This record gives sequence, C-alpha cells and structure tokens, in this order.
Amino acid sequence: MTYQVKKEQSYQFIDEGKGEVLLLLHGLFGALSNWDKVIEGFTTRYRVVIPLMPIYEMPIKSAGIEGLVQFVEGFVKHMGLKRFCLLGNSLGGHVALVYTSQHQDQVAGIVLTGSSGLFENSMGGSFPKRGSYTYIDERVRYTFYDPRTASKALVDEVFEITNSIPKCLRIVSIAKSAQRHNMAYEIVRIKKPTLLVWGLNDTITPVQVAYEFNRLMENSELYFIDHCGHAPMMEKPERFNILLEQFLSKKIFT
Repeated sequence: MTYQVKKEQSYQFIDEGKGEVLLLLHGLFGALSNWDKVIEGFTTRYRVVIPLMPIYEMPIKSAGIEGLVQFVEGFVKHMGLKRFCLLGNSLGGHVALVYTSQHQDQVAGIVLTGSSGLFENSMGGSFPKRGSYTYIDERVRYTFYDPRTASKALVDEVFEITNSIPKCLRIVSIAKSAQRHNMAYEIVRIKKPTLLVWGLNDTITPVQVAYEFNRLMENSELYFIDHCGHAPMMEKPERFNILLEQFLSKKIFT
C-alpha cells in the first residue's frame, strides 16, 4: 500500500489519520513500508506517524543510539506531538525504550516487537558482506520464519545499502552502539503500559529476550506469534493488529 511521504526540513515521514498518536519507529534495515498494515488498520481511529530514521545519512560521529534518540526528540518537537503511544521494531524498539526512559511524561504506552536493548544477533550472527547478493538474500530471509516474506525488492534494497561504504560505516557504528547500550538497569524504571509482541521463531532477538523484557518491565504483557520471525507486523500483520487493538482498547491514553 502506498502512502504520501512528506518532507519538512530534514525530516521525511508518513502522517496519516486523526486521533490519538501512534508514533512508529523502524529498525536498522527497516523502512516506512514495514508498517503498512498498521497504517491500513489504524488510521480510521488514530493518527499514525512514522519518521524515516536517518540511519544511513546521519553524521558518523553521532551514528548510534543516542544520536537516533536525539533525532526522535527533534522530530517530536517539529511535529508538535504532546503525548503518544510509541511502537518500535528491532533497533526502533531500542530507541523507543531510551526515549521513554528520558521522556516518560510524553509516552502513554510502549509496543515492542523484536526489540533490541538486551541482546540481539545482528543479521543472524554475522555482519552483511559487501558484494555478495546471494549472501544478502540469505541473511534477509533469515529475518523471517517464512523466507517468502522477504520480497526481491527488500533484498535489493538491503544489497544496495550494504554496497555503500559510507552507509556500512554508519550501520557498524549504530550496531556497536546498540550492543554496548544494554538497557537492563534502565527499563526497570519504565512504568508505562507495555505490549511485547514476539515472533516465536525470532532468531535475531530470541524468545528468551522477550521473557527478560517481560520480567524487567513490571507493567508489561507478552504475546508470542507462532510461525513468525523478527518482524511480526510484517509477517503476521493480522495477529499483530489484533494484539495492538486489544492493548490500545485498555485506554492507555486516559
């Protein structure tokens, strides 16, 4: 499904629907399109806002978790967002957690799916090689339980990214920053209602990670989706949307 990508100042983003705000953050190799089914399912009742994270363009010195949190802070201010539910997949979940720990007054609730922040196997345990399409194809498909979820367009996009030395440098810097920034001691202070949606077959942030998030975050609820990998909102969008709807119906915005 195609939506208008708006451009204002240095920001590119999707802003669809009206109502309480759902602010969505994609992961390291993610894109705005990762959230297509959430946009489709929720814009009749919510305002869905998705910034394009500047993963491949940000200054190399600030290419890390804190740099991405600062980007989100600037974006929230630019958009005039006051209170919202924050959703994050993979690296986006990590950024959402750090942002929430620093701005709990602005966050009504958190939804994490395949989030980093405690432990992750980047690209299935190895960093993407440059120049080998077969290798990239294999690693991208490794993200999902059903390899067919990884379209050729997605594989082509990741292949193009990994063939750019400047982009690879930023990827390495951000990935290392995420691995260093373990959130175990920070997230115990987050008291916001939290929904954890995990693929039962996630090989990048395995089920043990989900259980640990659930243990450390006292106001969290955890659901697994079978036959699903690292990106439930892409691979099992119907089930993901049902769980999200149930969570939002608990009046987290009141």
